[in-house]
Amino acid sequence: MTVEPAARPAAGRVTPPTGLTAAEVAERVAAGAVNVAAARTSRSLAAIVRSNVLTFFNGLLTALWVVAVLTGRWQNALFGGVVVANAAIGIVQELRAKRTLDRLAVLTAPRARPVRDGREDEVAVAEVVLDDLLVVRAGDQVPVDGVLRDGTGLSVDESLLTGEADAVAKAPGDRLLSGSVVLAGAGRMQATAVGEQAYAARLAAEARVFTRARSELQEGTNRILRWIALGLLVVGPLVLWSQFRTEENEDWRDAVTGTVGALVGMIPEGLVLLTTLAFLVATLGLARRQVLVQELPAVEGLARVDVVCLDKTGTLTHGDVTFDRLVPLPAHDAAAAAGLALLCAADGGNATARALAAAFPDAGTDVAAGAVPFSSARKWSAIRTAGGTSWVLGAPEMVLPAPATAAQREARTAAEELAARGSRVLLLARSRSPWSGDPGEPDLPDALEPVDLVVLAERIRDDAAEVLRYFTDQGVALKVISGDSPRTVGAVAASVGVPGVAGAADAVDARTLPEDVGELGAALETASVFGRVTPHQKRAMVRALQARGHVVAMTGDGVNDALALKDADIGVAMGNGAPATRAVAQLVLLDGRFAHLPQAVAEGRRVIANIERAANLFLVKNVYSLLLALVTVATLVAYPLAPVQLTLISTLTIGVPGFFLALAPNTRRYVPGFVGRVLRFSVPVGVVTGAAAYAAYAATRWLDEDGGVDAARTAATLVVLVVALWTLGVLARPLTGPKAALLAVMAGVAALVVAVPALGEDVLFLQPTGSLLLLAAGLGSAGALLVEVVARTGAATAPGARVA
Repeated sequence: MTVEPAARPAAGRVTPPTGLTAAEVAERVAAGAVNVAAARTSRSLAAIVRSNVLTFFNGLLTALWVVAVLTGRWQNALFGGVVVANAAIGIVQELRAKRTLDRLAVLTAPRARPVRDGREDEVAVAEVVLDDLLVVRAGDQVPVDGVLRDGTGLSVDESLLTGEADAVAKAPGDRLLSGSVVLAGAGRMQATAVGEQAYAARLAAEARVFTRARSELQEGTNRILRWIALGLLVVGPLVLWSQFRTEENEDWRDAVTGTVGALVGMIPEGLVLLTTLAFLVATLGLARRQVLVQELPAVEGLARVDVVCLDKTGTLTHGDVTFDRLVPLPAHDAAAAAGLALLCAADGGNATARALAAAFPDAGTDVAAGAVPFSSARKWSAIRTAGGTSWVLGAPEMVLPAPATAAQREARTAAEELAARGSRVLLLARSRSPWSGDPGEPDLPDALEPVDLVVLAERIRDDAAEVLRYFTDQGVALKVISGDSPRTVGAVAASVGVPGVAGAADAVDARTLPEDVGELGAALETASVFGRVTPHQKRAMVRALQARGHVVAMTGDGVNDALALKDADIGVAMGNGAPATRAVAQLVLLDGRFAHLPQAVAEGRRVIANIERAANLFLVKNVYSLLLALVTVATLVAYPLAPVQLTLISTLTIGVPGFFLALAPNTRRYVPGFVGRVLRFSVPVGVVTGAAAYAAYAATRWLDEDGGVDAARTAATLVVLVVALWTLGVLARPLTGPKAALLAVMAGVAALVVAVPALGEDVLFLQPTGSLLLLAAGLGSAGALLVEVVARTGAATAPGARVA
């Protein structure tokens, strides 16, 4: 990707170290030079209304409703209520979701730290103005384009913009691109491009938009809808021709009514609504559990996850690192405390430095002459004092990768023993030599002398073991990947019950892993815990697992997790994590509790499995309506069902029960092949239903010639009700109490409608007689038996495909 240069400051202005004044900020706000392209979590009210009202099928149903009204039979226009209900429910639910997401997004909205009137402030990114002097630190996502004015060891990752994964060292005068991630160091930058002129607005919008983005489920549904639309265009004119040709219709009103009935039956009027509604309900349900869904397809991804990659810090542990104790080594002296204090002062942007700064607050009089800030790639930091001493603090195996002296070997052994007990250990070393090499990729000083082991304390989350047990029981593989020592990570993983990990020795040192994607994937299949993983290795691990067909969820809270979160199928960021991780994640655990993740996965599985169940219900109706339309064209008979009768059938066997079943519990893990599974069930069941309905219609016309079309349609309606209610029962299995009650209510309403003349005869044009009821019972039972055979055959040939 080619990145255009950042705009230069207005009129060559260089903002002073004290930043802009309040008057200068107000002047820029009045001129519109403000970062107004704020992230938006949801669509506007107009867009919500437009998307729910102005659809192809709503337009077609409205046109058919007008035609039905013109025939003078108001009963056959009752299906128009479906259009209004669909639009109203969709609008109301999305507005609820909009309010919830907008409110929660405030908690994770990006913030900036401008220096104004000599004071560092904190404001929303949208309040940054042109020429603002902004403080940036490790873990931040750069909010606007700008120029670095001063900084210490600043390096950034621009891969979110350019695709190039290497860390880029920045010196004063270099440009910083909005959307890039600060990996190490700290500094001050001057904003040179804000709002629509900067890349941050575009990136934030993509990360936080309330979207109906592409997913297999939605693509499959759209494909089915396109097929149905094509079928309507082809079959509609043929049905109209047949209805005007048949002798069973007395006038144009009957012909038009039959055509309207055929077309209404082929329209899946509530499928899109229920699909959208299921996503929205999941989003609101997760929001109540303090889980912010930043992309709706994440709900589907949750249902498909079969591997969860965990970062130790912030997920298995609380992430609030505290200083535990100092383990003196033979070279320890009083200068060690001053060295630690200087290191913390030069590298205060990360949690470890802040924890140590509380224990070693006094930097003394020896001022640092240079610094190398900590980075998760090299895993050490350094400072050089004015007196010519270099102090290095970092992971023992990175600071002393090849121990050469007895003191170095003893330090490494002592560090490994502490790490094996689950402690997080850093090594403090010193040298008279400076570091060397490129400023962005410095080399360690020579002849390092180990001085102290710094032991940090981490608290394991109380719910970690329970959460991991849930995933194990659900058949989800767990991979703990951390930048910490393999022995430390292994000990923590063993204590919380990661399968296959008995102790510290079971962890793998990521520095020994192959770079080849295939070989890396094979290694990931055989081990569960990895230490000393670099940020780019985390990203490679996610891609290697995906290459082996896995659906990967990645959790993290640090800047070193951002790249892997971005590439994972589902990125899960902690609400208290780095801004960069929250910006690229699909889910944010607002209160930072890892225990919400199983709830989120369960919600996703419930929703997606229920969408498949609803799709089966709708497509069965579309199939039998299409079959009846084709039979009508071939035999030149009146369409076997009146529009008002189809409205009754749809309401009792699809609309109302589909709504409730879409919200019912469901634990089945979603697997690919949504369209194929739905068609394998709905097509044969639809054919059975349509054949039984036409058999009832034809038999009645033959046995009761005087009954006419109304009697034949009565028989067909009753048969479809029996078979469709049985189909509903099949899809609702296992029949829990609420589901059985739902079926009983739907069947009771159907019986009531048939039994009450004011409803059955005057509104629905039904003419039930004893002989018709017997005929319908016989053909309906036969159809129900065939549906049962189809369902059991499908379950036998496609294990796990049936909805539980």
